[in-house]
Amino acid sequence: MTQTAHGVEFSQQLSETPKSAEERAAVLANPGFGDYFTDHTAVVDYKVDADGNGGWQNARIEPYGPISLDPSAAVLHYGQEIFEGLKAYRHADGSVWTFRPEANAARLNKSARRLALPELPEEYFLGAIRELVQADKEWVPSGDGEALYLRPFMIATEAFLGVRAAREVSFRVIASPAGNYFGGELKPVSIWISREYARAGRGGTGAAKCGGNYAASLIAQQEAEANGCKQVLFLDHFNDDAVEELGGMNVFFVMKDGSLVTPALSGTILEGVTRMSVIQVAKDMGREVTERKITLDEWRDGVASGEITEVFACGTAAVITPIGVLKDATEFIGSEDAKAGDTTMAIRQQLLGIQTGTVEDTHGWLTRLV
Repeated sequence: MTQTAHGVEFSQQLSETPKSAEERAAVLANPGFGDYFTDHTAVVDYKVDADGNGGWQNARIEPYGPISLDPSAAVLHYGQEIFEGLKAYRHADGSVWTFRPEANAARLNKSARRLALPELPEEYFLGAIRELVQADKEWVPSGDGEALYLRPFMIATEAFLGVRAAREVSFRVIASPAGNYFGGELKPVSIWISREYARAGRGGTGAAKCGGNYAASLIAQQEAEANGCKQVLFLDHFNDDAVEELGGMNVFFVMKDGSLVTPALSGTILEGVTRMSVIQVAKDMGREVTERKITLDEWRDGVASGEITEVFACGTAAVITPIGVLKDATEFIGSEDAKAGDTTMAIRQQLLGIQTGTVEDTHGWLTRLV
């Protein structure tokens, strides 16, 4: 059976052993985050031919399962890998929509250029998401704050050990039903200041969404968790301890006058799709938003003086999460008893409302999948 989406044909080999309705219901009753996966995956192959011409081919939906790789596959040795994250939301009428997928497709290609991987035409990206969600539509949860998390990724699959860009690549999409990222009731989280480690460096891969950036952040994240914190804050130690981002989220500050400030994109900060959406939603509310350098000293002094009234983090997985305390072994900024701020919650509710269909989408951000 062949489906057509966005002008690209996807062949279908559906699973002969999909989860039963009972098994699926048990998962959806408590999905967690990234713990369970749907029955299928979308795949598109890339290969360079003898004449040096590369092309995407063999777009397909196939059963979810292990990937067969040669031990010398480039991704295993040189880390040629990128990924994205977005969600599919079930609306009240049963339809399923995703949020700003074109922005994710564009960022994937920005990451591909930085990692010397081939760019993927937008129609393949959008088609893969649509076909996968249509095949696994019963996996999209409908609970409050729940969604089907989509993970598109691209890996270098060519078998060789020479140091060069791979000539064989696989683009794939997998899906996982997801609940609240930090679990339970939305409460301000504690953040650990990383004094020793950096997330990215000038001229590096900080603006790309690649696995290496996250691998490098894990030791700092472990340090944060050992000190009772949910996330870690990375600073630019060579630029007055300028605030960069958390391990996987961008940061916003709400000022006393109601305006918002967020660190300017410097090449070491990932341009989050949620970040750009928060900026627009805040402007829609009549709030001024400034992208600029903001230092740890300004954070500390601003909280102490009342100039900074709220701080929150944002990203696809957690959407918007208020920050209560920022700390390290000697520093303690904020309050463990802090409540989620009014501005933080207003922006969160507006953004979630657009995503879930309870607030009008005036920007055309939603794409229907089912």
